[in-house]
Amino acid sequence: MRNIAVIGLGKFGSSLARELTEKGVEVLAIDRNREPVDAIKDSVTHAATLSSTDEDALRAVGIQNVDVAVVCIGEDIEANLLTTILLKKMGVHRIWTRALSPLQQEIITMLEVDNIINLEKEMGSIIATSLASTNITRHIPLAKGHSIVEVLVPSEFVGKTLRSLDARNKFSINIVAIKKQIPGITDQGERIMEESIEDVPKPDDVLEETDHLLIVGSDKNVEKFANR
Repeated sequence: MRNIAVIGLGKFGSSLARELTEKGVEVLAIDRNREPVDAIKDSVTHAATLSSTDEDALRAVGIQNVDVAVVCIGEDIEANLLTTILLKKMGVHRIWTRALSPLQQEIITMLEVDNIINLEKEMGSIIATSLASTNITRHIPLAKGHSIVEVLVPSEFVGKTLRSLDARNKFSINIVAIKKQIPGITDQGERIMEESIEDVPKPDDVLEETDHLLIVGSDKNVEKFANR
């Protein structure tokens, strides 16, 4: 079973720890304050109140044995950096660290951690992309300039098949799934719309007005398609 330490139990850290636990990960949740530890202790594998800049305390809870340590400390930049340095010194296999500013990100980059978490920048990009087009409903960055995007079918493509759309050749994008709204009726006789995912769409599938397409491609090409 994968073993991950989450250090810093603010809103992001606590949410991450709970989500990882729900996915079957063994989670060690750490914070220097007792209140967030008490709030999460029944939702994770292990929870500990300690200073993440105290090497002896970290060794006592076995931090050196985890597969990944995620430093989620936000406002206390000094604690964030010292914790990251200490984890590197202790030989933790993989380290992810949160950065709140360009300077902090530059320093963390110099520490050669495995991944830098920049929530503010990533969320800004996601929200901006979604707001820029009325058809884009979800946006997940993959790499610089490339994303997975959920797009409401542009009106001019309603009634067409994927074959006739020829999105790969005409727009340089890949349509990897279609989310459809299927009408249904509850046990109480109420009419509802249920979501159905076609994760292997067929060339002759006809696009409907309420369909959402899951697209992979460059941001430029995806936006060009979405704004048709």
